[in-house]
Amino acid sequence: MFTGLVEEIGTMKSVSRQGEAMVLGIRASKIMEDIALGDSISVNGVCLTVTGIGSSSFNVDVMPQTYKHTNLNLLSSGQKVNLERAMPAGGRFGGHIVQGHVDGTGSIVSTERDYNAVVYTIKPHNPGLFKYIVSQGSITVDGISLTVAKVQGETFSVSIIPHTLAETALAFKRPGDTVNLECDVIGKYVEHLLHYRGSSSSESSAGQARDGKELSLSFLSENGFV
Repeated sequence: MFTGLVEEIGTMKSVSRQGEAMVLGIRASKIMEDIALGDSISVNGVCLTVTGIGSSSFNVDVMPQTYKHTNLNLLSSGQKVNLERAMPAGGRFGGHIVQGHVDGTGSIVSTERDYNAVVYTIKPHNPGLFKYIVSQGSITVDGISLTVAKVQGETFSVSIIPHTLAETALAFKRPGDTVNLECDVIGKYVEHLLHYRGSSSSESSAGQARDGKELSLSFLSENGFV
C-alpha cells in the first residue's frame, strides 16, 4: 500500500519492449537507500516489483495487463517518473489509501495558474470513473495524492501547490499528455457492497441484511446509516 506522497523523481535509464511486455530501468537515489529484490515500488502510481538492482538504478517488469491500462507504455529513455516505496507499518499516513492499482488513464486538457497554485484540468478516458470522482474527495494522478477541486462535465480539476509541482514529475506534463488515475478505493468497495448479489443461504450472506433484505442505499437510509 502507498500514500500518494511521492518520495522522489526518477529518470528512465532504459526501456526494453517485447510485444506488450516491458522491462524498465529507473535511475534513483533516495529509493535506493534500502531497496531489495521483490520490493513494491510505485512508478507513476503503478505498483511494480523490483526485479533487479544496480548501483544507482533498479529494474521492474511491466506485464501486458499493466501495459494496456496505464501510461507506462508511453515511457522512453530520459523521461521523469514519480517514485514511492511501499508504506511502512509505522509510517505517517500523509496522503490517502493508494493501492497502486490504476483504474484508467486521462488526458491533461489544460493548466492554469491560480495565484501560487497551478490548476490541472483532466479528462478521464473512461467516463465511468466519474462515479468515484467526488468534489473535495481524493484521487491519485500519476501516483500523487490530490484533492479534487472541481468536477465539471467531462473533466475534473486538481490544484497543485508549488511544493508538489517542484517535487513530482507532474511539472514536466503538458496539455495532451496522459496520466494514470486511481480513484479512492473506499468508494469502489462501497459501490460493490451496495450492488453485490450473494448466494442465498439460511444464514445472513454478504450483501444482505440479517432480515434478508438486500443491502441498498434505501436500506441504509431507513436504518439511519446515511
